[in-house]
Amino acid sequence: MARHQSESASSPGDRAVMHGLMAEAQRADVLHSDSDTMRAWERFLAGETAVSVPSALIASWQRSLESGVNPSANLAPFAVRGDAVEALRWRHRELLAASDRLFTATADLFSDSHSILLLTNQDGVILKAAGDLRTLTAGEKIHLTTGGDWREAMAGTNGIGTALATGQPAYIHGSEHFCEGIKSWSCAAAPICEPGTGAIIGVLDISGPPSTYQINNLTLAITAARQVEMVLAEQSARQHMQLLAFCLQRLSSSDGAGMIAIDRRGRLVHSTSRVALPVGIGERFPGMNENSAVEDWARHLPRGLRAEWFNPVVVEGSTIGAMLVVPSGRSRASGHRAAEHERAGSVGDEAGIEARNVRVSLPGSGVRSGLASGPGNEPGSEADPQRNCFAQILGQSAAMLAAVNRGRQLARRRVPVLIEGETGVGKELFARAIHGEERSGGAFVAYNCGAASKELIGSELFGHVRGAFTGATAEGRPGRFELAHGGTLCLDEIGELPLELQPVLLRALEEGVVYRLGDTQPRRVDVRLLGMTNRNLHDEVKSGRFRDDLYYRISVTRIRIPPLRERDIDIDLLVDHFNRRLAVRHCVPVRRLNPEVMAVLRAYSWPGNVREMRNIIENLLLTSREEEVGIDELPVELLAETATIGAPKTMAIQSTSLEETERVAIARAVHGAHGNLAQAARALGVSRSTLYRKLQIYQLEGIVKPVAE
Repeated sequence: MARHQSESASSPGDRAVMHGLMAEAQRADVLHSDSDTMRAWERFLAGETAVSVPSALIASWQRSLESGVNPSANLAPFAVRGDAVEALRWRHRELLAASDRLFTATADLFSDSHSILLLTNQDGVILKAAGDLRTLTAGEKIHLTTGGDWREAMAGTNGIGTALATGQPAYIHGSEHFCEGIKSWSCAAAPICEPGTGAIIGVLDISGPPSTYQINNLTLAITAARQVEMVLAEQSARQHMQLLAFCLQRLSSSDGAGMIAIDRRGRLVHSTSRVALPVGIGERFPGMNENSAVEDWARHLPRGLRAEWFNPVVVEGSTIGAMLVVPSGRSRASGHRAAEHERAGSVGDEAGIEARNVRVSLPGSGVRSGLASGPGNEPGSEADPQRNCFAQILGQSAAMLAAVNRGRQLARRRVPVLIEGETGVGKELFARAIHGEERSGGAFVAYNCGAASKELIGSELFGHVRGAFTGATAEGRPGRFELAHGGTLCLDEIGELPLELQPVLLRALEEGVVYRLGDTQPRRVDVRLLGMTNRNLHDEVKSGRFRDDLYYRISVTRIRIPPLRERDIDIDLLVDHFNRRLAVRHCVPVRRLNPEVMAVLRAYSWPGNVREMRNIIENLLLTSREEEVGIDELPVELLAETATIGAPKTMAIQSTSLEETERVAIARAVHGAHGNLAQAARALGVSRSTLYRKLQIYQLEGIVKPVAE
């Protein structure tokens, strides 16, 4: 029988609820056999109203019938399958991570139990399945496996769907299922609720053949769901502490009158602002949730809050929420919002860095190194982790996250790192982040090896004494190695270093000693070398243009910074970032980029990478006062390259915009590939991750559903 409703899955009365459910179920077992339930189901389908089964079960059958579920069905539909499964699991990675401990701990318990343990999302789509191998195989036949859609409206009465429909634990046994082909299963399910709000975010289900039926399965399912909730609560508490620590630190260095902190699920964590808010602590702001990009939340701010006060918070490479620094009334009245916002983080030229570029005094040298002063620049330590760290790198693509994770690992190891990447990807900003997170306290000294003659390069790197060469300073001076002692020496375009100087650099790295030009006195240096190149140094070694011994010395560890064309899901993020930040810097309004313009930007290959994007956005902001960017404002080379991307060979309909053309092309490519997303992506000339995102943007996921795996 349908094991009836309980209190909210997050209520403190779970024990009493479970006792009540078990008692009711046991009474039902005495009164009704499985055959009685089968006859009641047949009479229900025949239209009889007086059916002797519990009212909760009748209500579930009625919902199933009204949803159009076929009672003769023998399996549930797939919500996602094939390549799209990983995208689904990525969206629910926090829930999956919270269940890992549970699934590991119960692996032995379920291995020979003829039962399986299932985790679903809030829509009843299975995210994970584990347990008895024979039962898992049987479950696959009815789509009781990853990607299966077990809502009542899709699969009729079942443990998962009924628990979601009622918001309460449910035990559905044998003939109680609505669909005929699923009546050979028994399942106990309990909702998993979000800490704080109590909203259902998933279901924990135990399923197996009717022989596995025991009412204690429901107790186990509820207990397991509570364990996942506790892990989620711990995760949430840790993130809230990180978020508050970051926000309070940022607020202390600003002249803001108040601060509002919002976690990754869109819930209000803290507020010191006098601005009236429509939600209380722990409640979710409308339009903000974990399934949308934090950067998009600025469009959903309630009345009284401004987009220019909004900043995503990134900690250890992950976006954990957002903060709004509300300026004082006097500051707002005097028009200094832009300046305040700039102090919260100026734009990095490359790689989407949300950090202040500072000038720094090198210890004991009287020489300054770093970027020229400008808006938002101010004196401070180059090793300050709040200014130069991976937490400030903007990007959520898998390629960028992998690079950031590798960089963070290498920051703790004082070994040479070769940073490889095309022009404009942000190699120096990665180097600064490595130095900043190492927290050695030493200087960060950068030099471009392709900027001068070999004589001048030698003098710049190793220094010189008086009269060492024509043009040498009268008093002599230290080189970059000496200035970087105890810190980091960053050599850009290291592949351009003249062959004659390569053995000198190698000896300095091997021995930790340098000689100034014209001097015989050795000078001990302790320097961490970060080399940067846009060349393939391995090929340079083969061609004889770079020494192999130096190559192996500087490439002990390597990081490849992905080009922008491999960061497809970051395009929108970076466009919005530069649009907002550069508008503040130049004191001009943010401009709206319509879907047609965005389609072109997404399709472009970006040979100049993030630097090129920044320049294009800056140009669009400074060359027109129109609120919306027109397609004709984009550079000619950009429009020329993207004119035919994604367009089908023959067009049966006329598209009214590039967006519609792209939508039609994607639909045809997926149908032409019979739902094979990898094949469709190759036909369109885009990556699979780009295709996943486009399917979601244009709401085309449904065209993948009928395809066989």
